[in-house]
This record gives sequence, C-alpha cells and structure tokens, in this order.
Amino acid sequence: MCTGKRGGHTRVFSARFDTDLGRTLIHSGVARARSRRDRLVVAGAVLLCMLAFRPAAGPSEAVDAWRVRCAGRSGARTTGTLPPGGRREGERARAAMLQTIDLTRRFGELTAVDGASIDVPAGRLTGFVGGNGAGKTTTMRMITGVLATHGGRVLWDGREITATDRRRFGYMPEERGLYPKQPVLDQLVYLGRLRGVGAAAARSSALALLERFGLADRAGDRVEKLSLGNQQRVQVTAAVMASPVALILDEPFSGLDPDAVIAMADLLREHTVAGVPVLFSSHQLDLVDRLCDRMVIMSGGRVVAQGTGDQLREGQPARYRLVLGEDAGWVRGVRGVRVIDVNGPTALVEPEETGAEQALLRDAVGRGDVREFARVVPALSEIYREVVS
Repeated sequence: MCTGKRGGHTRVFSARFDTDLGRTLIHSGVARARSRRDRLVVAGAVLLCMLAFRPAAGPSEAVDAWRVRCAGRSGARTTGTLPPGGRREGERARAAMLQTIDLTRRFGELTAVDGASIDVPAGRLTGFVGGNGAGKTTTMRMITGVLATHGGRVLWDGREITATDRRRFGYMPEERGLYPKQPVLDQLVYLGRLRGVGAAAARSSALALLERFGLADRAGDRVEKLSLGNQQRVQVTAAVMASPVALILDEPFSGLDPDAVIAMADLLREHTVAGVPVLFSSHQLDLVDRLCDRMVIMSGGRVVAQGTGDQLREGQPARYRLVLGEDAGWVRGVRGVRVIDVNGPTALVEPEETGAEQALLRDAVGRGDVREFARVVPALSEIYREVVS
C-alpha cells in the first residue's frame, strides 16, 4: 500500500493482483478522490501501476515490489548517462517481432476487436490507421496488458508475451497520464525511476529529449502550464526515455506542430534503426504513408488490410491518367475502359480488359496531342477508402 496526503486528505492506493489475468487493479483512490483533478491523477497512477508493476510472480511478490518502489528501495538501477532515446552508444535492441493472433475483446454485447492479427516486425515503423471506434486503442491496450483479452494471443519474439516483456515496452496512451501539478523534469525523472533507470541517468536522458523537442527551458514548469502540443511532447519523452524494446504509441503526432512532427519522426526512426519494433496509430493518412514501412488498416474491429505500401497497392486495380491537348470527354465511349473521372483535358481511367489502356493511348495519339499518359500510384487515403467501404 502506498499513501499520500494532500490538503489534509489522505489518498490510499491499494493493489490487488488477479493471478488468472496477471493484471493489477488499483482501487479505493478514485472513489475517495475529492475532485476531477485528483481523479485524473489517480487514473495516471493506475496506468503506471498496470504497466510498471504487472506481476511476473505471485501476488505477494508483486505487492512487495510495489512497496519497495514506493519507498525508493528498488534494487539494481541503470547508471550512467543515456543519450536521447535512452540507448547507450553502440547498444542495439535485440531484434524481435511483436505479433497478435486473433485478438478479441468484447464490452457487453459489443465486440470491439474481432480476431485481430497484426505483425510489427523488428526495426520497422508500422502505422495503425482506422476510423474512430475501429478498435485501434483497444488492440494497443491488449498488447500492453492494460486490458485483458477475451480471445487470441500476443507473441513477442515468437513466444507468448510475459509481464517481464511488457515492462520493457514504451507505451503512450491516447489520454495523457501526466501529473498536471508536477514540474516536467521532476515528473520525467520519477517515471524513469519507476522503469528502473537511475536518477542521474533519467535526468540526463529527459533533459536531452526535452532539448530535442525545444522544451529545455520549460523543464521546471508544471505540466498544466504547457500547451496541449507541448504536453504531448512530454508524454512521448516519458515513453522513450528508458530504452524500450518496443514502442506502442497511440496518436503520438496529435497536436504537434510541423517542427515537432519532424523531431518525432526522426526519434522514431532512430529506434527502428536500433531494431525496435514501433507501432503507432494516427488519423493522418498522408503522414503514415510518408513515414511508415508497414501499415495496418482496421475497420469495425477487424484488420481489413496490412502490409508495406507496395503490397497494399498491388491489390488495387491499375489506373491511368491521360492528359490531352483538348477535351477528353470522348474517352467515355472507349470500350474496355472504365472512366473514373474526366475534368477538361484530363481523364482518369481503369482498364477492364487486357491491353485496353494501350488501345486507348493509340486512339488518343490518332486524335491529336497527348501530353501525359501514366499509371497512377494510389495514395494511402485512396487505398483506405477502398478497403473500408
């Protein structure tokens, strides 16, 4: 049990561990918190406990570990200075793939995730896209162990994932889990120490990352004084500062300005170069298309497509853009070609018969000036519309 006082009111956080599910359930705190702000603080503590103190052994050992950490008496800690991202120079994460097989989660009669199987290869940046309510956040929570599964498996390096594996993951939830009244640097050092990083190393790593995100001069400010975008940068810093072996990030680019997007993309790339599998969700399809090695598209709780950009595009019908020196309306009468769009001299067509595009080109040349005839590479946004419709 860990206790704390605020304004004469004692908040008690007690931990009960469910050995069947291997989950940590924090109770009492939310019920006794006086204000919405206190409830948010307790919610942040819940998340940290579920991730950092998920027991690998029995209930008594887990409670003892919780007490030791609260008292600041945990055993061996990482020492030395960590560079941005937390990994020492020359150190490379052990390459391992993260996989889910037929993951399922229900909420009452609603099946939020229905047999989701995804691959997040080592050293690859995997984008997770889908509409609101598609099941992305629920899937990520099951991967990290925050949420129990109702079916399916999570594999790490080809075997069943363990609580020890998950403790080494970096996770950024969609809802911010920061303490609004605590100074930025103090909070990051505290979170780093919960992950087993020594105070000096955590401070050095946090400062380096804050400098990288342009927040070094705000290290002493309370989190609530920062803009939402800057709070997002702090949240990401907390996820990556303890040498994670995998990164699971829910909407990490949300609210970031262009400079921060570039800094974030560079940071994630450094982790993939070190062999870390990275899975992040986003509604920014163009951003995912530019950054990611692989993409997973989810709709209605199911994975409807996944693979590299080239693999996703291979499944799409071939389309061609024809630009003439005159109006292209006549292409509507060409056999074997489906006209997608005509706009003045430009036509977008889809061949329905083998060789139909070449016949169209010969016809166009015979009619006059042909300024462009090229196959169109579909953007991710177009693929997304096709697979979720």
